[in-house]
Amino acid sequence: MTDVTFAAVDKSRLAVASQWQLMWWAFKRHRLAMVGLYVVGFFYLIALIPGFFSSNDPSAQNARAAYHPPQRLHIIDEAADGSWKFNLHIRPYVLRRDPTTLAAIYVEDPNRKVDLQFFTQGYEWSFFGLFKSNLHLIGTGDARQPLFLLGADRLGRCVWSRIMQGTQISLSVGLVGVFLSLLLGIVLGGISGYFGGKLDFSIQRVIEFVLALPTIPIWLAMAAALPQDWPATLNYFMITLILSLTGWAQLARVVRGRFLSLRTEEFVTAARLDGVTEGRIIFRHMLPSFMSHIIASITLAIPAMILAETSLSFLGLGLQPPTISWGVLLREAQNIRSIATAPWLFAPGVAVVAAVIALNFLGDGLRDAADPYNK
Repeated sequence: MTDVTFAAVDKSRLAVASQWQLMWWAFKRHRLAMVGLYVVGFFYLIALIPGFFSSNDPSAQNARAAYHPPQRLHIIDEAADGSWKFNLHIRPYVLRRDPTTLAAIYVEDPNRKVDLQFFTQGYEWSFFGLFKSNLHLIGTGDARQPLFLLGADRLGRCVWSRIMQGTQISLSVGLVGVFLSLLLGIVLGGISGYFGGKLDFSIQRVIEFVLALPTIPIWLAMAAALPQDWPATLNYFMITLILSLTGWAQLARVVRGRFLSLRTEEFVTAARLDGVTEGRIIFRHMLPSFMSHIIASITLAIPAMILAETSLSFLGLGLQPPTISWGVLLREAQNIRSIATAPWLFAPGVAVVAAVIALNFLGDGLRDAADPYNK
């Protein structure tokens, strides 16, 4: 655990600070957690407006750009007279034949140059159906000259733009799945720990049954049972439901233990004697006392959901094309020929690793700062 001290915090402020303030001060001293917070925030910004960060239409196919390699970005523009200036541009690739192997290869055309523009116009994208825009962070400004920052796949689709679009699905699956797991875990765990008795016994047997199930085979079996002709939105909902149904039990057990220890506390007894309803005691008095631990658990559970969706989609049992997610994109790199021809198809895996590591750093920082009174 990170060694956190509050020497830099004024003692007068520390004495009157709330638990959330103490938690934030402790969290800021966890450097990796702060890095994780910024990275996670950037990923969810991309998930919010993926079309803005895309340089091409992620679904547009270009037969002439199959397995197009990533384009080099040139910063210095040299003139014929030897002068130079700073100018971000690319040189379009042309298809040639290797004189030795006769294989088709892409080479830069030294006689052509395309300047890159920031906040340029491009294809039209929609923000959750609320409004439409054609503004993009970077692009060529010319639909006839696409920009392949991370190359193209076998159908000539821009890998960079597809990763941006897949961020929305992969990260939202984690959030929705964790929300459903949190709801089930808090409700069932709270009921079990607060009321006890036969109700507690029954819920605990259900939790033990769920925890005893092998997670991966259950995921595979339930995902394989989904009809292949379902629409993408329904398939998305069912995948998140499958992931949440197998992820709530551990949280429910933690919540139950906390409720068992809190239900005999003086503040709970005082609230009960004051005539407060059972629901208000649970949600107004007991849950806030360990809400910080629940937040830390949520942050650590999101990476597991993302990895689960990626694994199922990679195996062809999760989300299906035309839905775009990181797992769906990684299916393009399943065979040896694709790996040898286009190693940049592994780029979605880099996005998965970066997101999971950042979320784990963030979760570790929240867990360490969850109870600052014990530091």
